[in-house]
Amino acid sequence: MSQYPSFSRRQMLMGLSAFAAAPAISLSGESRKVPSSIIDVHAHFQPSVLKALNMPGPMAAWSLQKHLDDMGAAGVSRSMLSITTPGVPETGERARTLARGTNEEAVKLAATYAGKIGFFLAVPMDSPDAALKEIEYGFDVLKAPGVGLFTSYGGEWLGDKRFDPVFEELNRRKAICYVHPNTANCCTRLIPEVADTLVEYGTDTTRAITSYIYRGAARRYPDVRMIWSHSGGTMPFLIERFDGADRGAAAKAEAPDGFRAAAARFFYDIAQSTEAAPSRALKQIVPSERIVFGSDYPFRTTLEHVRGLESAGVYTASELSGIYAGNVGRFLPELLR
Repeated sequence: MSQYPSFSRRQMLMGLSAFAAAPAISLSGESRKVPSSIIDVHAHFQPSVLKALNMPGPMAAWSLQKHLDDMGAAGVSRSMLSITTPGVPETGERARTLARGTNEEAVKLAATYAGKIGFFLAVPMDSPDAALKEIEYGFDVLKAPGVGLFTSYGGEWLGDKRFDPVFEELNRRKAICYVHPNTANCCTRLIPEVADTLVEYGTDTTRAITSYIYRGAARRYPDVRMIWSHSGGTMPFLIERFDGADRGAAAKAEAPDGFRAAAARFFYDIAQSTEAAPSRALKQIVPSERIVFGSDYPFRTTLEHVRGLESAGVYTASELSGIYAGNVGRFLPELLR
């Protein structure tokens, strides 16, 4: 049973920021209230150090007040902020400066809105040494509850051995690692008329999960709690192919329990994937306790995601309670600090 109280639809639409609930709806043939004290692990912000770069896109119009208003409209009690693609958009000393500025601005927001705002640490991944220094500063000084990485950097995915020093440290710290999709150098604008966000983000997420499992990172770093975006991209739909690949000697060596078992130990947010098809696909691969809530704000609203989950009818009321908040409280409690 959920530990979170339920409130009326009227309260939710009035914009209470701590709790909200949907009306009684039919889930798995039962009519019941859906509690929704929501913890959003996938929401973006635009720190001033990045805004000063004048990068195009929706993030240029982000404001804290708009973000707080969106949280209130859907009953989000805590929002975990992260920067979106391309992450830290520089290299060398400039990347270090941007990452540090981003993290120090994020921790100030978290302190000002204690309990309501959290953040994932931005890391300059062009240099393992620089990444390790920022991780040390972020966790030990800023007390960050987790780190935010991207599926790929240039032409390398997270399972690549170049990133081993970073994951060795994250594993030592038993850290939470939220992963946002990126576009690898190989694959940008493959269809010029179509934005990479439409197809490539889900594909790059799948590449990163595959790399992380079949290059042995999931086996070597079992204490890193990975959160993959967008219901794992296309991964759930390719599971039969991964089952076949598991028969190979190389796959058995790096993923002795098989791809499916390794993938089921990760966490996945439901940002931009609340409809019945992706929900059913993910639920068949991953225990519902490994699914958490994400809004992808400001690219979509939180309320859209709540309505999408409820209308799809895939998850029971108990499962929705876990997705909204319970699973974070049980398995990722650092995000509540």
